[in-house]
Amino acid sequence: MSDRSHVIVIGGTSGIGRHFAQSCAERGDEVVITGRSEERTKSVAHEIGGRTRGLTLELADPERIAAALADVRRVDQLVLAALDRDHNTVREYRPADAIRLLTVKLTGYTEVLHALAPRMTDDSAAVLLGGLASHRPYPGSTSVTTANGGIGALVRTLAVELSPIRVNALHPSIVSDTPFWSDKPTAREMAETRALTKRAVTMGDCTHAIRFLLENRAINGINLNIDGGELLS
Repeated sequence: MSDRSHVIVIGGTSGIGRHFAQSCAERGDEVVITGRSEERTKSVAHEIGGRTRGLTLELADPERIAAALADVRRVDQLVLAALDRDHNTVREYRPADAIRLLTVKLTGYTEVLHALAPRMTDDSAAVLLGGLASHRPYPGSTSVTTANGGIGALVRTLAVELSPIRVNALHPSIVSDTPFWSDKPTAREMAETRALTKRAVTMGDCTHAIRFLLENRAINGINLNIDGGELLS
């Protein structure tokens, strides 16, 4: 019997999700990535290579999530890395944009676990991606801060309800080499200045942390900040 893991990465076409999926493929794991565009998702799965395949999934449409994941038969490790970015202030509030983001991060994430829990074992584990905006809000982060704060609470109830399946969350600060931040030198320099390590967080750091949360069997219901000590500065 093969001892390779079956890994599902929700939001695996770019950024942290893709970086983690790539690391799993290189280890020989069976990997499923999801994305909103069928063409792009299949293209990225091909680029990652190994035993990787792509599925189309729209977290903003929770009623269709179960059907989209119907042919996923086994889940050893689940990473929920999909996100929506929303610069939304209270004074110029756009409710529709806020609803979409909160649906993706909270209802969508939960529905994925609802759909896949029957295909997980007592040894399975999941990691949800939040963000440091839950602790360090900025102008326009109202929806993002709310969503990431919700992830912090959600991970605890998921750990209780899905026991003995382990559920944890990772909350990165600015991840300097993601496509979104790589061309924003001012923001990256600020992250380096705030971090006590004097270096910005990278996708490699996040992949290492995700693997720790998935594989350490004593870690459960934890919200892990990955920020180089930024919150202490």
